Amino acid sequence: MSYPRKNRERFYALEQLSIEVNQGEVFCLLGPNGSGKTTTINLINGLSRPTRGDVRVFGLDPAKEMRTVRRKLSVVPQETALYNDLTAKENLLFHAQYYGIEKRMWTSQIGKLLELVGLSERQNDRVGTYSGGMQRRLALARALLTSPDLILLDEPTLGVDVQSRNSIWTRIRELTGEGKTVFLTTNYMEEADSLADRIVIIDRGSVVASGSPQQLKERITDNAMALIFERENDARTAFARLGGECSPVLEANKVLVKVADKKTALRMLKSFDAENDGLISFEWKEPTLNDVFLHFTGRQLRN
Repeated sequence: MSYPRKNRERFYALEQLSIEVNQGEVFCLLGPNGSGKTTTINLINGLSRPTRGDVRVFGLDPAKEMRTVRRKLSVVPQETALYNDLTAKENLLFHAQYYGIEKRMWTSQIGKLLELVGLSERQNDRVGTYSGGMQRRLALARALLTSPDLILLDEPTLGVDVQSRNSIWTRIRELTGEGKTVFLTTNYMEEADSLADRIVIIDRGSVVASGSPQQLKERITDNAMALIFERENDARTAFARLGGECSPVLEANKVLVKVADKKTALRMLKSFDAENDGLISFEWKEPTLNDVFLHFTGRQLRN
């Protein structure tokens, strides 16, 4: 997927991106800002066309067979695009008509969805009075009106509180239990870790890593351990003793070290004498998905 620049050079939003999403899974696409996540969603739902390569959704080309594809999928965009002057129920009624849902199904289906997202008691209130989390939940209900096989969620919990996020997570898990497929983009690593069956990390339009959350963590060889001493002076002595070995970092009465595995950590612990060295405890810290993300995409800020 490329675009022309003013200097006539081509800017590639996506390049050599090859992914396959399996039915009934939560597939998570991660990447820094500007890495191509939203562009990928736009290619899937037919809003953009690839300049090279192919996109297939249920075996169909979304750019050429947009109507058929859109009957099988729904999108929850970053911007909820709800009508603030209408109530929640009126928003869903409007979209039920727009999507061509049979009129006899409106009342039961809308009522069920509002209950699923926890908005039954506020269904007659104007959406403009809703919190950000409530609007996100309503947007999810709107996306489920057509009973889609594929749900595209672009930053579904952006800016919502913990309770709303937990509610949305619960509903996403339920969707895959019903055989639905969820394609998720997020900047929250704990969200990806909690929900994703499989993750692909992209950077500058290309895949840099893929696998389950656990598989990705296992690719980071450096584990961290915190050595906790009784006194700060003991920690300083241990820090000096370790020297450049295991990249130690001194923090008050703690020394943070990098170790290859638990056997190495055990040997290091045995090298300290609790009575003479003042070591009183330790904390083992395995790599997180945040560590994985920074490892493959770097720490440099993106514009």
